[in-house]
Amino acid sequence: MESNIPNEELIPRKLVEAEHIIEEEDEEFHHLNNPADAIKPIIKKYLGTPNHAEQLGNKFYLTDGDAKVEVVVVTDEIIRIRVAPHGVFLEDFSYAVPKLEHNAAEFTLFEDELEFRIATKSINCHIRKKDFFISFSDQNSHVTSTDAVPMHWEENVKFGGYYVFCTKTCHPDESFFGLGDKPTEFNLRGKRLKNWNTDAYSFQWNQDPLYRSIPFYISVNEGIAHGIFFDNTFKAQFDFGGEDTTKTSFWADGGELQYYYIHGPHMMDVVKSYHILTGTHPMPPLWALGYHQCRWSYYPEAKVKKIARGFRENKIPCDGLYLDIDYMDGYRCFTWNRKYFPDPKKMISELAADGFKTVVIIDPGIRVDDNYAVFKEGKEKRYFCRRSDDYFMEGHVWPGRCQFPDFTNPEVRTWWGGLFDELVQMGVAGVWNDMNEPAVFGAGTFPDDVRHQYDGFRGSHRKAHNIYGMQMVRSTYEGLRSIMKNKRPFTITRAGYSGVQRYSSVWTGDNVASWEHLKLGNIQCQRLSVSGIPFCGTDIGGFSGEPDGELFTRWIQMGTFSPFMRAHSAGDTKEREPWSFGEPFTAINRKFIELRYKLMPYFYSTFWEHHRYGFPILRPIVMHEQDVKLNHFRQDEFTYGDKILVCPVMEPGQTSRNVYLPKGKWFNFWSHEIVEGGKEVTVDTPLETIPLFVKAGSVIPEYPVMQYVGEHEIEEVKQNIYYSDYEVNSFLFEDYGETFAYEQDIYLEKKFVVNGNSRQMTIHQSMEGLYTPRYEGYHLNIIGLPFKPGKILADGKVVSDFIINTDGTVEFKFSKNFKHIEILK
Repeated sequence: MESNIPNEELIPRKLVEAEHIIEEEDEEFHHLNNPADAIKPIIKKYLGTPNHAEQLGNKFYLTDGDAKVEVVVVTDEIIRIRVAPHGVFLEDFSYAVPKLEHNAAEFTLFEDELEFRIATKSINCHIRKKDFFISFSDQNSHVTSTDAVPMHWEENVKFGGYYVFCTKTCHPDESFFGLGDKPTEFNLRGKRLKNWNTDAYSFQWNQDPLYRSIPFYISVNEGIAHGIFFDNTFKAQFDFGGEDTTKTSFWADGGELQYYYIHGPHMMDVVKSYHILTGTHPMPPLWALGYHQCRWSYYPEAKVKKIARGFRENKIPCDGLYLDIDYMDGYRCFTWNRKYFPDPKKMISELAADGFKTVVIIDPGIRVDDNYAVFKEGKEKRYFCRRSDDYFMEGHVWPGRCQFPDFTNPEVRTWWGGLFDELVQMGVAGVWNDMNEPAVFGAGTFPDDVRHQYDGFRGSHRKAHNIYGMQMVRSTYEGLRSIMKNKRPFTITRAGYSGVQRYSSVWTGDNVASWEHLKLGNIQCQRLSVSGIPFCGTDIGGFSGEPDGELFTRWIQMGTFSPFMRAHSAGDTKEREPWSFGEPFTAINRKFIELRYKLMPYFYSTFWEHHRYGFPILRPIVMHEQDVKLNHFRQDEFTYGDKILVCPVMEPGQTSRNVYLPKGKWFNFWSHEIVEGGKEVTVDTPLETIPLFVKAGSVIPEYPVMQYVGEHEIEEVKQNIYYSDYEVNSFLFEDYGETFAYEQDIYLEKKFVVNGNSRQMTIHQSMEGLYTPRYEGYHLNIIGLPFKPGKILADGKVVSDFIINTDGTVEFKFSKNFKHIEILK
């Protein structure tokens, strides 16, 4: 249809609604410092008619005579769109995409009387001549995304630059997923959401914004998925058919209109391609996948040791103990309160001897104190953020009056990273970055006029706010990696932006001890995982408030299947260690934490699948069956990797619940009952269990229970092999667990292929990599055979000492290096 939108409009400021989706209360957009600005006309300008196109390598430039659009073919499935309102692009720089590499095999520019079309072997980018509408289609000519109005911008009268807008057609059955940690329904259809990193203590359902800004979402329409990554660090907003059900929009208060179209057709394809742009999480140290215990705060030293003893005496596995801000001298970072911790190195060494890794908190606020070495050096080297009048930015946080490092300056990042040397020499194994939205008491955050070096691409805090926390934890990670040499750092951050997964794990922030927050945590971790942040978890039990034993235990059960598992609570609450609520809760908590340690090799292998191949770790049901519309609204069930399906219990007193299983055959983890998928089933949920299912054909490795990772040498690995009458692949990844040797191919990736019929079952194993595990054999546990085995052949040798148990499982031992096993009727 013909566009009736004029190329340029003069609109009184008080009437601006910016495509009728800017909130009336948006203070930066509508309420300016100068009252006269309220009646200033502003220019709203739309792209006009493209009259020219030229190609420079994988870049295509189109212009309406004033504005210019750049179309970059990144891969066969990824195309970037950029707009320069007056034909001059900003310098190409992104913290999210460190290096934009061209990997498309072939691409071509076509032109006819109606459009310009840029085609790869997978997708087409169409630029309509009459109105500059941009749309995308697949090779079957199915249109997946199209502009609803031309891209446009408005002059930012207050700050200079432009407000930038993109509005696309929203289809009646289109669903949307992603955007990081938003505390709302998993499907974002009908929502309007904001990206502005915010300290949100005890946040509630639908509260927005929160701690992270991840401007990446996935659309699923008519069974086809695509993604949009709006790489803009300014305050940004997204409307998924909330204001107008026929339109999806995203816009920002500054910067460039720059986005990546990422084609599927499956959600998994979109996420993998997003990781091509923004990177994956490095392999974490194996101990980081264990159970972690934290509180604001464990002090003095005697208290920390008491907590450590509690774990070992109760035989509850634990790898990480955290020290919150009270370990510091007056909350000064990189110092110790010697009253509480007279000899921290000795304490950390003693904890390490009992298997505990010590993780300490670090905040960005540095106390203004000339007798404090960190402040003195930062001040002398001018490393702290400054305002537009050249005064240092100051604000109050835990230490009192503080200044804040400019982590967008690479020299500052190097300095800050080097400050961890003393902590590392004391034995600290991990660093927790907090308050880095950045949070400032009273003010909320920094004023807009604070200046940042921005790696040479200077800008105000409006530009740098959302990446401040990411660059802080980048500095932490890179500093630790340099100091620790070939040992993997462990970091955790509260704030972040797209790409933060290259440096850190995350947690969902200061939640509440309530059943509602248990549900929210489940959704948030799934959302973070499909938004490119795999190593995520919640404060088990809730940070504020008081859980009872049932809620805490149900949270432990869910946390067992979170990539990051940590209990954490505020200092004004009762203590909540896994034994705090007495029996039967202690025994059940122990059972599930032990289960996590048993499944450690499976969990670790899913991290490798993420790191190497870009797979998300937690996968919502819609990711398995996006063509089933009802699945777009399921948000309780998820799979860890693709083999173990989990459905937490999230209601008090619930003794059964319905669980949806994707198509195929699934084994009840507890009973080994085989269930046909593609439907809901009712599962009993007494307090001591939650619904767990294993995909038929899976090979699930299992370690012996240990009180901490590496407590003793592994002598054999148990392989739980679930029968399937169709071919299923599984992975097992093994390496040293704490070094970067895997980057030099010193790892072992094992692939298992399971298949069977009514008379036989076969198991193939192949291997890649240079690592050699120290254990020699497998303990194979075959589950669900439809026949009684009469003969087992392993690499052509008869296995004579297999055992058939009363539950029908079959057990035997064989070399870890087998290539082919046949189980015959």
